[in-house]
Amino acid sequence: MGRYILRRLLQLIPVFIGTTFIIYSLVWAIPGNPFAGLCGPRGCPPAFVDQMTEQYNLDQPLPVQYVLYLGQLFQGNFGETFNGIEVSTLIQQSYPVTLKLATIALVFEAVIGIAAGILTALRGKGFVDNLVLAATLFLIAVPVFVTGFVIQVVLGVQLEWIEPSVGADPGIGQLIIPGLVLGSLSMAYIARLTRTAMFENKRADYIRTANAKGLKPTRVVSVHMLRNSLIPVITFIGTDFGALMGGAIVTEGVFNIHGIGGLVFSAIQGQEGVTVTGVVTLLVLVYLLMNLLVDILYAALDPRIRYD
Repeated sequence: MGRYILRRLLQLIPVFIGTTFIIYSLVWAIPGNPFAGLCGPRGCPPAFVDQMTEQYNLDQPLPVQYVLYLGQLFQGNFGETFNGIEVSTLIQQSYPVTLKLATIALVFEAVIGIAAGILTALRGKGFVDNLVLAATLFLIAVPVFVTGFVIQVVLGVQLEWIEPSVGADPGIGQLIIPGLVLGSLSMAYIARLTRTAMFENKRADYIRTANAKGLKPTRVVSVHMLRNSLIPVITFIGTDFGALMGGAIVTEGVFNIHGIGGLVFSAIQGQEGVTVTGVVTLLVLVYLLMNLLVDILYAALDPRIRYD
């Protein structure tokens, strides 16, 4: 296992370099002057533009720009915005909020989704199964921003059960409803994925053997059936964590949450390529580490999986 983890960590290096180079190229290859909006409608003086171009290495070829940026990145320096603010400072202010929001969403989708999938698989086709399938189909069909807006209006404005708008430094309690909204789509997918995997393993030979041995039904389900059924679910949850952080921009906009999504949105509007590149690079790192964690969890769920 140790050699496998080391090998996977080494494999992450070229993947990280390749993806960040593509991101950097796409952000900085956008035509136009990124400093055009800094000086108002009159435009910036040529001397100022030349100074900023040299400061951000935009006068260098793209590969040279990326190598210089990567060197700063390995030192923990995400660069500065055009206004002189450290990007790392902006990330430190907004990242914890989005991390809490994505974690709450992940807990909701994992607990409710897996529980709904297990319930429908054990009950078999009937009212509960049809109800869960209809509910998950509804969540898949309705966009997340519509779900968030409806909940905000009904629970926040009409019933006044929640605050329609989240504060600048929200606690866990304020992020429960936005987290539920953010994880609603993935919750539906996990419920259906768990249900399908449980149905397939229910008819497997090893389950019939376990029942023939006289094992308790709870042990057959929890130890044998569920562990094998959770392998595709764990894969989905692991990759979805990064997607939740990157896709939180819609939910954060609905509930006025000052997180990574709002930071990226404002950076795109202001053509702050340094901020966009820094945030997306951080999300890429989260994706890669979550994929590594998922691979390690495979061996814990299925004893047949061993890494040499």
